[in-house]
Amino acid sequence: MPLITLIVTLAVVGLMLWAINTYLPMDGKIKKILNVVVVMIVILWLLQVFGLLPSLSTIRVG
Repeated sequence: MPLITLIVTLAVVGLMLWAINTYLPMDGKIKKILNVVVVMIVILWLLQVFGLLPSLSTIRVG
């Protein structure tokens, strides 16, 4: 994956998270949960992009 694509994707995700936190009225607890979930997903995605995590498509649930 090209570096510019990686940077643009992170910027878009950050902008979307900022917009949701700023403009959608939600309880503070829900915002914290949303932020943690988004950050965890982004970290897992980055680990997969850099090859530090095996492909997430091979992980089976259930």
